[in-house]
Amino acid sequence: MDRITLENEEFEGRNNAYVLEDESGAGDDDLALVDTGIATPDTRAQLREGLAERGYDFADVDAIVLTHFHPDHAGLAGEIQAAGGATVYVHEADAPLVEQDPDAVEDFERRRRESLERWGVPDEPRDELLGFLEAADGITGEPVDVTPISDGDVLEVGGRRLETVHAPGHAAGLCCFEQLDGDGGDESAAEAFVGDAVLPVYTPNVGGADIRVERPLEKYLTTLRQIAECDYERIWPGHRDPIEDPTERALTIAMHHRERTENVLEALREHGPADPWTVSADLFGDLAGIHILHGPGEAYAHLDHLRHEGVVELEDGEYRLLDPDRAFDLDGLVPVPAPDSETVSDA
Repeated sequence: MDRITLENEEFEGRNNAYVLEDESGAGDDDLALVDTGIATPDTRAQLREGLAERGYDFADVDAIVLTHFHPDHAGLAGEIQAAGGATVYVHEADAPLVEQDPDAVEDFERRRRESLERWGVPDEPRDELLGFLEAADGITGEPVDVTPISDGDVLEVGGRRLETVHAPGHAAGLCCFEQLDGDGGDESAAEAFVGDAVLPVYTPNVGGADIRVERPLEKYLTTLRQIAECDYERIWPGHRDPIEDPTERALTIAMHHRERTENVLEALREHGPADPWTVSADLFGDLAGIHILHGPGEAYAHLDHLRHEGVVELEDGEYRLLDPDRAFDLDGLVPVPAPDSETVSDA
């Protein structure tokens, strides 16, 4: 797979922009990108250089397929589109944010501020986070005229047929794109672009990365199970290197969330009723920058899951174990099927 590796200092870095080229010239969208990187001077220069090495510039890009709205994936889409009129595809849930619709952006920022307050984030770290976000405001790039897509839509771009697979959790509109073989009928998808649904080193943040997602942990666990069931031969993530055993990696991340659930339960046993900020301090220690959002967001995702499972109750902003002495069935709370079990193939 032809990819351009892009750095950024704002987030995790080592983003991937995948170059899809139809050398036959038979299609309308002969050159396509999957994700674009963040809208900063260094990343822009890296993407331009990577395209130039292949004989292209921004104006030559016919289509852009975005895995989700986060600026380290979508930031340069508007500039590329302005240069050559590229069609930009993104899931309908994320489309208003990529378009930078004022009402959608205002609603998102309002929800984020309300979440920080609800999670118990103190004034000083909250101000630090908001200052960080304000300073990074330009990374979202230019507004985009998007073509919204939904689960099951098939895109024909860059000589590939990509089937859209909605994979929410990390973001409301995150999608994987399966590469279909054949011209129809019983098509197989041995590989997929997965954005931040599964990453090779880090575990994608759940809860803080997109505060619009309701029951984020449950949705993300469902996404992981679906990826495991697909049994891809290889997947192409939004960051770092390809994942050669996607099923194992998806189940490893699910197991990580089971272990984190146990850590959250232990934090509540130790502290008594606690808000997400207190639990996140127990899980992650001191936080800075974007992690002031991601840390309590992750704690919230687990606490919210436990509340819906009837393990804790929420009162006056704090979560309390209903039965502190109970030994919980973690298999039931965070199910992680074995890779070769019937649960994986039949779920």
